Amino acid sequence: MLDEEWDNRLRLFISAIIQNQGHKMLAINNVTDHMHFFVGLNPNQSISDMMRFAKQESSLWINKEGLTKRHFNWQDGYGAFSHSISQINQVVQYIHNQKEHHKKITFLDEYKKLLRDFQIKYDERYLFKLPSD
Repeated sequence: MLDEEWDNRLRLFISAIIQNQGHKMLAINNVTDHMHFFVGLNPNQSISDMMRFAKQESSLWINKEGLTKRHFNWQDGYGAFSHSISQINQVVQYIHNQKEHHKKITFLDEYKKLLRDFQIKYDERYLFKLPSD
């Protein structure tokens, strides 16, 4: 779980990881159980490689810093959606408003809506799992 006590440090750390790989971080934010970021993608690296590296390095950092009471790992998988240049401001605003947004809709419901909006077929067995204590 991402704690408000250190989540800003995590966002800065992940932003540095992304930007050090030649991508441009446009927006990043999180709530306690997930994170959103919006990236101008460097075409020299695949999205899957970018995500694998960001998740691996940030998990190592969280554990090294002792930020959680038990071992931290991100869940397998991620969601990636593309947007046009004309939508940049709208997406940035959406990401910056995550805390308010998730008072109205759960992450899982939001994710399913995104999949439907983008007309992506999915199998419930492979969706994100709610964190357990």
